[in-house]
Amino acid sequence: MLGLRLPTDPRWTALVNSDLSEVLTDHAWCEQKAASNAISLIVKHSELSELVEALTRIAQEEMAHFGLVLEKIKARGFTLGPERKDSYVNELVQFMRKEGSREERLVDRLLFAAMIEARSCERFKLLSERVGDEDLRAFYRDLMASEADHYTTFLGFARKYGGRVDVDRRWKDWLEHEAGMMERYGREATMHG
Repeated sequence: MLGLRLPTDPRWTALVNSDLSEVLTDHAWCEQKAASNAISLIVKHSELSELVEALTRIAQEEMAHFGLVLEKIKARGFTLGPERKDSYVNELVQFMRKEGSREERLVDRLLFAAMIEARSCERFKLLSERVGDEDLRAFYRDLMASEADHYTTFLGFARKYGGRVDVDRRWKDWLEHEAGMMERYGREATMHG
């Protein structure tokens, strides 16, 4: 369903199991950044009412997820650490079109968000199956459905507002680029590391 070209190396979950505090802190900040990204899209494209409504829901859900992750952190006696640099996301940003029409830039911003949601969904599935903490397995199983919904929402709006952009071709470009990136990731106890 997600179309990802290179799956996460299953050994990544061993790293997560060895440092739950790190992955939970990183996950919390990922949720906050996802909410911020949705809000930024609202600000830049406020004239697109349907998009604004969907992104408002997504921003609210992402902040609710931030709160849920904070609860998991607290329940384990951990504290929320400082915000983490996300090399994966920063590398994806570099692939995003900075030039071109407003339409092309919007499509790329939506595909950027869809890509992050797709990879997060895939990672949540792995965690729901392989993390040692039973409560976290159930937690990530529940979040997986939400990430899949966000992924399809962003991809759907890219197609809706794509106009003259060949969105399917551009999505294939994103998938190929991300697969090349993933050869270097999966070596840290972070959501995208």
